[in-house]
Amino acid sequence: MPKLPTVVLLGCGWLGTALARHLLAAGHPVVGTTTTPAHLPVLTEMGVQPHLLQLGAEFGPADYDRLTDLLRSADVLVLNVPPRTAAAGGYPALLRPVHRAVAAAGIGHVLFVSSTSVYPDEPRLMREADAYSNRDAASDVLRAEGHFVPRYGQWRSTVVRLGGLIGPGRAPGRFLAGRQELAQGNAPVNLLHLTDAVGVLAAIIEHQVWGHTFNVAAAEHPLRRDFYPAAANYLGLVPPTFRPENGPTGKTIDSSLVREMLSYTFQHDDVLAALPYC
Repeated sequence: MPKLPTVVLLGCGWLGTALARHLLAAGHPVVGTTTTPAHLPVLTEMGVQPHLLQLGAEFGPADYDRLTDLLRSADVLVLNVPPRTAAAGGYPALLRPVHRAVAAAGIGHVLFVSSTSVYPDEPRLMREADAYSNRDAASDVLRAEGHFVPRYGQWRSTVVRLGGLIGPGRAPGRFLAGRQELAQGNAPVNLLHLTDAVGVLAAIIEHQVWGHTFNVAAAEHPLRRDFYPAAANYLGLVPPTFRPENGPTGKTIDSSLVREMLSYTFQHDDVLAALPYC
C-alpha cells in the first residue's frame, strides 16, 4: 500500500484537532502545531507529532527555521489560523512568515481554511467569484488568501471558505440565547457542522482537488428568527427575539461548486435536524 501524504496542520484548535483525528484514522502521518502547551500531550496521545508555535510579534528566526523544517518533511500544509488571532488589519502580516516558509520549503500543496465572512452582507446568493483572492484586496482575509494562491505555480493550493461552524462544544442554541430585539431576523443562516467541515477538507486531500476556491456550508438556510429560537429551545434556554423587519436581509452562501467537484456527501445539510449532534 502506498504511503499516504504527510500533512502539517498549522492550528490544532477545535477544527484542526478534529481534522487531525480523521486524517490519522485514514492512515496519514500528521504533524500539528498549537499555541497551547497543555494541548501538546493531547495531540501526542492522538498520534500527532506536536509542536508549540505562536505566530505574531514573538515569532523569531528560530521559529521560522523550525516551521520551514516541518514543511520540508511534509506533502500538504493545512493552514488553519483564524483571523481573530491577528490584530486589526494584521492578518496578512501574521501569515507572511508562513508564506515565506512555504516557498523556502518547497512544499507541494497548501489547503487554506478561510471564511464566508469575505462576502458582502447583501441579500443575494454568494458564489466563489463574488470575492476574489488577491494581495491588494480591501479585505484582510482576501489578501491573506492571495498570498497562498501562487503566482508562478510554486505549489498548488485550494482555498476553502467555511460557513459558521457548529458541532459538539459549539451548540448554536447558546450563540444568541436570552438576547432581545436583535436585528437581521430575516437573514438566512450560513452554518456548517464540524463533521462536514472535516469531511470536505479530508476529501480535498484524499482526492487531490487542487487549484480551486470552494464555499462550504449546509444546503439549508433557515432564517435567523426561526433557527436561533428553535436552537435555544432545544437546549432549554431562553430563546432570542428579533425586531420586525420588511423584506430579506443578509447573504446566502452557495456551496454548489464543492458538491459538484468533490466526492463527498454532506451529513448535516438540514441545520435544524443537526441540533442533536451539537
